[in-house]
Amino acid sequence: MHLDHDPAAPAGETIAFDDFLKVDIRVGTVVAAEVYEGARKPSYRLRIDFGPGIGERKSVGQVAALYAPEELIGRQVAAVVNFPHRQIGKALSEVLTLGFADEEGRVVLFRPDTPVPNGTRLF
Repeated sequence: MHLDHDPAAPAGETIAFDDFLKVDIRVGTVVAAEVYEGARKPSYRLRIDFGPGIGERKSVGQVAALYAPEELIGRQVAAVVNFPHRQIGKALSEVLTLGFADEEGRVVLFRPDTPVPNGTRLF
């Protein structure tokens, strides 16, 4: 599957609503962020708290171009929590933290406008 970051690209193929419901997107709060040494692109290792139902999960995010680690602590983010874990170099990513590419291709994190309880599911 190819992900197109071009804002002029057409919409993807039509899927059934039940397919959308299979993707479990939750909000969580970043509780730790550190530089991921050895990554091909500037990245951070994140630890995100998704509340009592899911708990803390690890993620690797290529977000170093726009964010300092200390700016991420306490920030709510959205992530897919039901993808298989993925080995990224020496780090294990347990969730896919979501973002959009800006005009320069830098990742802008997706988050709610106002705080919501950790673990809240996107619908």
